Amino acid sequence: MTTASARHGRKGFEAFADRDFALYWWARMCASLGTEMMTTTVGWQVYKLTGQALDLGLIGLAQFAPFGVLFLVTGMVADRVSRTKILSCCIATQALTASGFLAMTATGHVQLPFIFGLLVLFGVARSFLTPVQQSIVPLLVRSNAFPNAIAWNNMGGKMSRIVGPAGAGMMIALGDKSGWGEGLVYGTNTVVLATALILTLFIRTPGQIISKEPVSVSSLLAGLRFIGTRKVLLGATLMDLFGVLFGGAVALLPIYAKDILHVGPEGFGLLRASLMAGAFVSGLTLTRIPVTRNAGVALLGAAAVFGFAVMVFGVSTWFWLSVVALAVMGAADVVSVFVRHTLAQLITPDEMRGRVGAAVGVMIGASNELGEFESGVTAHWWGAVPAVIVGGALTIGVATVCALACPALRKVDSLNPDDLVQRYRGPHDRHGRHLEALRG
Repeated sequence: MTTASARHGRKGFEAFADRDFALYWWARMCASLGTEMMTTTVGWQVYKLTGQALDLGLIGLAQFAPFGVLFLVTGMVADRVSRTKILSCCIATQALTASGFLAMTATGHVQLPFIFGLLVLFGVARSFLTPVQQSIVPLLVRSNAFPNAIAWNNMGGKMSRIVGPAGAGMMIALGDKSGWGEGLVYGTNTVVLATALILTLFIRTPGQIISKEPVSVSSLLAGLRFIGTRKVLLGATLMDLFGVLFGGAVALLPIYAKDILHVGPEGFGLLRASLMAGAFVSGLTLTRIPVTRNAGVALLGAAAVFGFAVMVFGVSTWFWLSVVALAVMGAADVVSVFVRHTLAQLITPDEMRGRVGAAVGVMIGASNELGEFESGVTAHWWGAVPAVIVGGALTIGVATVCALACPALRKVDSLNPDDLVQRYRGPHDRHGRHLEALRG
């Protein structure tokens, strides 16, 4: 590319002018596609095997446990080791997990202990992958293209999540007669994850600042301490944590598809895909028209809309109303993620992004799985419909409490990178403690 416009990228595609980001985007999209195909199929396979809502919750718990145990270590590793190398190792492990599910299905030995063991291995890989994904993007693009990169980064995952659940549902339906539906999904999943691995091998991050500080309890806790001294980041993280925790209705989609809406595996795939379709449209809009003003209000409003859509989905017995409600949930979630990711990655210095990313990941990314566990447990106690309705109402309540308790979050306006760094990063010591706060 020789012209100025080519160097900076076309309108809406500025981030792709950077080769490493383009490789990373395609790799992440493929990895996300593989993940969605696998989790969709595992949920269907487990519910078909046992018929127990609690087992759907245990799927989330099996993936959450490694986050809770390892997040301090994984954050430190992401700050001390090349993030591209970690990325490759994690995706290779996920591909190995997919091949394990394929072998299990092909041999006919589909047993819960084996399923949950593979899910734990998958969760270990994700626990190391999460801080890398939370911290690598600023190294791959120019600062003026960063908001565009965040929008595309989020939308790439959503695009793959449209294809993943719908494709998994179709393959399961087509293969039901031969009994090879789940095996076909796992085989495709293995190929997709192998493709993602190949792409990661060509990514470079020459600008990464490798942390050289000695390993200690203080340095391990630096990410949590950093978040605690930035009220804007703390408020956004806590709001998403509890919002996702209470709004985990997606885990109960097999119940809704099979027992409430009566739409079978094809409808199940479409329900999963509709959530991501709404996210895709919202993400595509953000690549062209990003949130530039009133970012705090947009974050809080998106959380409230998400909770309301969860409640609508909970009470719906009409398939297409359920599809619309899930699409609105996906659209609102993308706005929330866009604002929070921009805040987290730009406020945090590079040498601490791994630890901060791990802390945010365990509170947000892992809360997806913990939310699925919570939904499975409450559905087991009360039934699926009351569990979803209560979860949506609590999500709205969390957004309201955060708006009242954290005025600084409400007042966040511009997401311009220079403005955020100047206003919110501030001076810090090597353990992430805010020096102005330490001085009183």
